[in-house]
Amino acid sequence: MSRRLEHLLGHRRFAVLATALAATVAALLPVAPAAAETAQPGWTGTWATAQHAAYDPGTSEVTVRIPVRVSAGGSSVRIRLTNDFTTEPVTIGHATVGLRDGGSAVSKPQKLRFGGKSGVTIAAGEQRASDQVRLTVPARSDVVISLYFPGRLTHISQHWMGLQTVYWTPDGGGDHAADADGDAFTKTDSTFPFLTGVDVRGGNAAGAVVALGDSITDGAASTSNANRRWPDYLAGRLSACSSAAGVLNEGISGNRITAGVDGNPSALDRLERDVLSQPGARTVVLFEGVNDLSWGGATGDQVIDGMKEIVRRAHERGLRVIGATVVPYRGWGDWWTEAKETDRQKVNTFVRDGGVFDGYADFDKAVRDPDDPTRYGAAFDSGDHLHPNDVGMKAFADAVDLTTLGAGRGCPSARVRITPYRPTLRAGGDGTEITSTVTNTGTRAVTEVSTRLDLPDGWSAEPAGSTRVRSLAPGDSAKVTWTVTPTADAIWGTHEIGVRTSFVQDGRTRHDSDSVDATVTPAPSEVRAPCLTTATTTEKAQYAQNGDQFAIWAGGQDLSGWKDEKAAVYLADAAPSSGSVTARVVGQTGSGPSAKAGIAVANDLTSPQAGGYAVLTMSAQYGLEFMTDSDGDGKLDTWAGGGSSYHPAWLKIVRDGTAYTAYASSDGTAWQQVATATVPSASGTGDAGLVASAVNLNYPGQITTALFDSFSTQE
Repeated sequence: MSRRLEHLLGHRRFAVLATALAATVAALLPVAPAAAETAQPGWTGTWATAQHAAYDPGTSEVTVRIPVRVSAGGSSVRIRLTNDFTTEPVTIGHATVGLRDGGSAVSKPQKLRFGGKSGVTIAAGEQRASDQVRLTVPARSDVVISLYFPGRLTHISQHWMGLQTVYWTPDGGGDHAADADGDAFTKTDSTFPFLTGVDVRGGNAAGAVVALGDSITDGAASTSNANRRWPDYLAGRLSACSSAAGVLNEGISGNRITAGVDGNPSALDRLERDVLSQPGARTVVLFEGVNDLSWGGATGDQVIDGMKEIVRRAHERGLRVIGATVVPYRGWGDWWTEAKETDRQKVNTFVRDGGVFDGYADFDKAVRDPDDPTRYGAAFDSGDHLHPNDVGMKAFADAVDLTTLGAGRGCPSARVRITPYRPTLRAGGDGTEITSTVTNTGTRAVTEVSTRLDLPDGWSAEPAGSTRVRSLAPGDSAKVTWTVTPTADAIWGTHEIGVRTSFVQDGRTRHDSDSVDATVTPAPSEVRAPCLTTATTTEKAQYAQNGDQFAIWAGGQDLSGWKDEKAAVYLADAAPSSGSVTARVVGQTGSGPSAKAGIAVANDLTSPQAGGYAVLTMSAQYGLEFMTDSDGDGKLDTWAGGGSSYHPAWLKIVRDGTAYTAYASSDGTAWQQVATATVPSASGTGDAGLVASAVNLNYPGQITTALFDSFSTQE
């Protein structure tokens, strides 16, 4: 929402935003000429995003494939496209829609038409809606829209914070809109181009709820490709109602109520386009103000006046408005002051007690630290003290009283949630306590409450006490603490733990569910033949193997030049004289910024002075490091690399006699060449291994834990 934009100013796509942030007056956006067309009766918006910038992609003859998670379902669908923020028309030669079949694949893509025609040209600043397509779209399913652009694509109108992988063909790739498989889509992005809405007919949706907000609503700091923005969680709650509702996310990072800039119009300036003209819109949840009060320079009274104007205009069009309180932000940069906190409290008092809104959602109360209400509670904070993590996003959605929305009826009144957020379990270790809590948020008692956990195959969970409650009064909660134990051979990494509750509400059995991402970590164990281990550190190294996964716990002062302190898991005589060694570093924790994990080759890894020694690692914070021994003395005295660190990281050393070339990749398919070096002492077949070093010279005694899940050699 935010000064996160500062990190983007050097990127060519966001140059327009950089200049705009210096502006003081926002351009008032006209209502698109096609607004009347997109607002035809009978349609309900099921997905939306706010376009707000444009850039020149420098490409021709390409197809884009855009997956989106819809909220409400229906038996017919259409899409809405926009060419806002541009000065030239755009032509779409072929468009399709279909249900996602994993990745970039689509199940039976259906052709979209525009006024009966296969293609459409959209003038600058205008919108167009497709014709209706008969397609059964289940609620909370993934729909994929494919757009082919013939000729030169001069610009892209976009919403840049997609938090969703969007697939492109390469330049000159041609028309692949009708492809069922996704093989042609070899490039990826994370912005939504041209697509501004998906609408449905023929479902059980009773209108749509529009979330008008900034980067928190946009999903900043939530998990990408996981649909964990608070409007996504709200859509999940509404999908369980007898009569559901669409949820439309109209968040823009950095958005404000009191002012706007080019590429980011104020909430008032975009109200008509993004809220009032949305198909089937019945209610808007207004969640803005923190940018105005923090870095925007607005007073509490100015924010309140803007809120009043939004409510007035929405009421004139028959929409309900739910106000959301402004969240705490102390610790976010240096924007917080006592005076600004007073303004925040003033705005929140108005939202709660001002009598202007049709209801309110107390997002402030949902995530604040009870011991210091000026800050986020630790369980909800993503780490920047402004944007919530996934569980904070869920807390916002839970704070919305569904009965105030005027959309969605017959909703379950009991909710179940799991704590802690992101529990850690150890493979082969003792169990971990996980708590499920069922809360009755309704006005009547619910009965026959039953709770169970959904675990990966072979895992066990022992509850402390009964998992059943005969009756739960309004406002009451029932907790069950479970001891969860993964299998000894559980794959290290992320596993989903789910919880389900069933209960009787008004004579009808209802359900609710929740899930968390649990992390399984390794415990030291035997490394099996043919793998061997070796270490040159004063701290005792430990190892673990779980199928194709390996873990190394290592100390070590350094792994370059004056020291060669490391721990390794290796295969003797496995590095071919002409071939490659490849591994994937999943992650590295527990040491300083220079800690290293990667792959190594040598004539003899137990005696690097025997020659042929080279190492390629990803450091904890300083990027790639390709180090070789140029004179055969066992010391790594040449270096290449740099850049930013990332995990998982695929690493590869390709050897051709004494020439070693290092490569790296984030996905194992698109490889970046790091450098080439000559290692004169290399001879014959050598050893190949996985290595880790804490580089703890400045962090005495620290141990690094490095995880790998792929290791192979190839001639």
